[in-house]
Amino acid sequence: MRISQIANKLREQIGHFSGELSIGLPKVAGRFIREMLTGIQAGQTLRLTETARNLEEGIPLKKTHERLCRQIGRVGLGEHIETALLRDGGKKIGEDTLLILDLSDLCKKYAKNMEYMAQVRDGSENVIGDGYWTINIVGVESEGQEIVPLILRLYSQDAPDFLSENDEILSAIKSVRDAAGDRGIWVIDRGGDRLKLFKPLLAADNRFIIRLVGNRHLKYRGSKVLAGDLAKSCPMHYAETIVREDSDGEKAVTVEFGYRKVRLPGSKKQLYLVVVKGLGEHPLMLLTTEVMKKNRSTLWFVIGSYLTRWKIEETIRYIKTCYNLEDIRLLRYLALKNMMSLLLGAIYFNAVRLGTKIKLIVLARHVLVASKRLFGIPDFRYYALSDGIRSILTRSPGSPLRIKRPPPSPQMELGLTYT
Repeated sequence: MRISQIANKLREQIGHFSGELSIGLPKVAGRFIREMLTGIQAGQTLRLTETARNLEEGIPLKKTHERLCRQIGRVGLGEHIETALLRDGGKKIGEDTLLILDLSDLCKKYAKNMEYMAQVRDGSENVIGDGYWTINIVGVESEGQEIVPLILRLYSQDAPDFLSENDEILSAIKSVRDAAGDRGIWVIDRGGDRLKLFKPLLAADNRFIIRLVGNRHLKYRGSKVLAGDLAKSCPMHYAETIVREDSDGEKAVTVEFGYRKVRLPGSKKQLYLVVVKGLGEHPLMLLTTEVMKKNRSTLWFVIGSYLTRWKIEETIRYIKTCYNLEDIRLLRYLALKNMMSLLLGAIYFNAVRLGTKIKLIVLARHVLVASKRLFGIPDFRYYALSDGIRSILTRSPGSPLRIKRPPPSPQMELGLTYT
């Protein structure tokens, strides 16, 4: 299949997908979503100037850029896109699908005039700087490879609508829960070790696996004990050898693991502390609602589920690297939040909605680039896929294909405006 044919197929699929996302929106907003999804894929950038240039409209670039600037500030646009994606993604969440939640920083070291920019900890340099926080939620099967991007939200503690970080997290959890029902298991790193998250999750009877930091008090056999002390005395009934992969290659690591029955102080809910030794200097402690017993596979399901959580870090790196997330240059807070939803749409298209046949063709065309990826990166195909789409769209430029949208259902009709 020729490059031009592949490019047309890609634009056609993006057109159908954007049409679904824009049901209930004015035509001008639907056109904007279609153009942005195509532009983000073609340029691997969130800069509106580059998207305007990729559209090749035959009119002054300044006019195209001004139109995009007006539309990116449309009130309710980001929420509409996210809702449409959750409606589709929620159907793909099964009873045991892991719902991996992660907080990340978006550091803007040199920016001065971006609205409501606040102090964040730059995870890459471990310093405090200016920027924003993002909440990421991805669905994935335990020890699986295929991801379902569900949430990508930006927020600032200096924004007038900000209440607390806990409120932002619980709002994101509720959005996913509304879309997926009670299905799925929440998997959160040490940032989830807080009572203001445990209590709502337990009240809603949600399943979870959350890493503890060590100073959390737990009830064990009627006594109040520090989790760290309980982990040290926990019997390790089983051992397993796993292979850790990084840019230096493979390394075999032997881990030991066991569990204790525990409760949170003041709660009657039976919980389990799963302890893993061998992954670091200190034991890994996982508090879970999953019923544990002296069975290797039962314990390993919880451990493997948490290890799968590490893939979200690679997904975040993929977003920041492939789409130059930290190069985003929008000044208004609403525009920044809308752009996160558009980026989520682009990632969802690559991971979930791009047809298998086209996906294989793109990867085959880009196989040399894929083969040069660093050894050990589990989701390298997402990098290669994004690079391949960009290569094909830029080698065969053209305007986004307009696809007739399906008729809106009554509950989806929204009258959105921009400011």
